[in-house]
Amino acid sequence: MEIRPLKIAGSWEITPRVFPDDRGVFLESFRGDRLAEVIGYRPDIVQSNISVSSRGTLRGIHFADVPVGQAKYVTVLNGSLIDFIVDIRVGSPTFGQWDSVLLDTKDRRAVYLAEGLGHAFVALEDGTTAHYLCSAAYNPGHEHGINPLDPAVGLRLPDGLEPLLPPKDAAAPTLEAARESGLLPSYEACTDFYTELASGVDR
Repeated sequence: MEIRPLKIAGSWEITPRVFPDDRGVFLESFRGDRLAEVIGYRPDIVQSNISVSSRGTLRGIHFADVPVGQAKYVTVLNGSLIDFIVDIRVGSPTFGQWDSVLLDTKDRRAVYLAEGLGHAFVALEDGTTAHYLCSAAYNPGHEHGINPLDPAVGLRLPDGLEPLLPPKDAAAPTLEAARESGLLPSYEACTDFYTELASGVDR
């Protein structure tokens, strides 16, 4: 398993070793111990989510209040998608920037993003099935979104792909509006939280 840091601090691309034979394929899709070696602590996985999307579906940019936030480990079970990690932490050196990874059933890559980062993806095929391992249970009062078509963020979608947005995401504020309203987590709060997690502080 190869783990590569992305340009947004707190996010990594994970590429597993895939073992195909005449019966099919085997791989280790998640290793908490290996992930702990790079992030400094073993993530506490408490919820597993699956979403199925048609081609062009654009979900995000989603994030949760910090603390407690919600770290995510995202893979694809069917189809393919472009996964976007957006730095929405006010005060971060890369605030407003993003990175992306192609997730599909060929290389079987995964993405890990820490608490406080924004997450979005666009499905490239009908029936694309995304699987999330989450560090916190869904808490609607602490979950928020930013419009993924905000030109100030500038997510780069494939040419010729017409984005399909859920109504909630289409109505989400821009990054600047979310910042002005105090909706976004601060970089300091996030880094303090990561330090607590690494030190094993009981929250």
